[in-house]
Amino acid sequence: MTGAPEAAADTIFALATGAGRAAIAIVRICGPRSGAVLEALAGSAGAPRMARLATLRDGSGAAIDQALTLWFPGPASETGEDMAELHLHGGPAVIEATLAVLAALGLRQAEPGEFARRAFANGKLDLTEAEGLADLVDAESEAQRLQALAQMSGGLKRLYEDWRERLIDIAALVDVGVAARMKSNSSSEAGNGACAGGAQSTCNASAARIACSSRSQTTAT
Repeated sequence: MTGAPEAAADTIFALATGAGRAAIAIVRICGPRSGAVLEALAGSAGAPRMARLATLRDGSGAAIDQALTLWFPGPASETGEDMAELHLHGGPAVIEATLAVLAALGLRQAEPGEFARRAFANGKLDLTEAEGLADLVDAESEAQRLQALAQMSGGLKRLYEDWRERLIDIAALVDVGVAARMKSNSSSEAGNGACAGGAQSTCNASAARIACSSRSQTTAT
């Protein structure tokens, strides 16, 4: 299977939907063994990014559930690593049996936020988008939802990038101004030095003429 360049060494799994009884439950798998695990459970990984109806089976071959499976080879996935999703019936027994099989296959239960952390590590999310995603999950009002969605879609990132470009332009203008000022000061100092030297030469010449005139007048006397 094709993994992202910075794929983690282990493969993780987590229940992506809420706990308890529901019509559908989604289990996500992420890491270099995702494709192999999907083949072990469903017989085949299937075509990338295409939903496939399959019977999930445990290590003994006993059926667990009929589910939709999806295969997302990295780096063209949400985290940048190989990923798979299992769309199960949302009964507690089905969920527990599926998670138990994944653990028996050697996968690790994901830590809170680990999918997003891997997406950030692989360049699929920046910090502002990750914060927007967290805010969207926690949003309780329409205003919070809209703000979080805009941030997750890169609105805050674009604002910061605009500020950054402006600051770079300002810094460049300041550098040019400082360099021009220093050059002007250097030229002025050189000019003042030349003027001072010329004045000294004039003074020396005048003193010499006065001395010569004095000597001439003394001799004549």
